[in-house]
Amino acid sequence: MIFAAILAGGTGNRMGSIDTPKQYMLLGNKPIIIHTIEKFYINDKFEKIIILCPKSWINHTMDLIDKYIGKNNRISVIKGGTVRNETIMNAINYIEENFDIDDESVIVTHDAVRPFLTHRIINENILFAKKYGACDTVIPATDTIIQSENGEFISSIPKREFMFQGQTPQSFKVLKLKELYNGLTDNEKEILTDAAKIFVIKGEKVHLVDGEINNIKITYPYDLKVANGMLKGE
Repeated sequence: MIFAAILAGGTGNRMGSIDTPKQYMLLGNKPIIIHTIEKFYINDKFEKIIILCPKSWINHTMDLIDKYIGKNNRISVIKGGTVRNETIMNAINYIEENFDIDDESVIVTHDAVRPFLTHRIINENILFAKKYGACDTVIPATDTIIQSENGEFISSIPKREFMFQGQTPQSFKVLKLKELYNGLTDNEKEILTDAAKIFVIKGEKVHLVDGEINNIKITYPYDLKVANGMLKGE
């Protein structure tokens, strides 16, 4: 079985919005989150598409889905966690409670505010997660990466050809991800930045999926302006 988990837990602070989390802001004539959900909804490989959002926004999210996509049984909206990986674990718990999964079952996790992902990226995530157990969508770094351990002086300058910028989706075999996460120490959980790092910490391989420059994350007001331009083909 294959599942999608769309992570919509952001509050929009960096967008400058107090009342509306960024994933609910309009992109063109639809909320950003609806553009993202649609990309997964039209892919018939997914058994269930799980939207994880703040508890206070669950009903609003369900209303948006009913309005723009229509009532259906393939999409569920549930409460996210306080941090990213806790949110993903909530999705896994939901899957285990409602489906008879096995070691080959896959979860494709994606940011709600990356509405321009392509069907190729989704399908390759499914393919490589099934083949290798874990994969991460990335693009080559175009700028030189500077490392500074104290934020004041350069510690090192890694070779750019070895550097990549992470995007989403990140996809995993469901039960393997849960097993590795539950095996983390508290200190290891504190340094997590995303789910792929769980595999890296535990010495597991994570295959790379070619991302795309257009697969942007809408975080700041400028990003929303760029996204609207992209939508119009400007």
